Amino acid sequence: MKITVKLIGPFIQIFGFSEKQVDVPAATTAEDLIALVSIDRSRPKIVTRNGRAVVPGEALAEGDRVVISPIYSGG
Repeated sequence: MKITVKLIGPFIQIFGFSEKQVDVPAATTAEDLIALVSIDRSRPKIVTRNGRAVVPGEALAEGDRVVISPIYSGG
């Protein structure tokens, strides 16, 4: 199935893309997708699916748009 992955902030430079469509097997979870992109699971991040927060074990669906952003602090 096809999923759109969008990275935010420094993840763009680290992983070499801003947004791309990826083919993943059916029943791929948000956590599986993070591993596929090679983001360290222990790194603090915010993950949304179609504009809503997603939990790591939540299964993705055809056509989903997943945005992954590092957590920022400061002001």
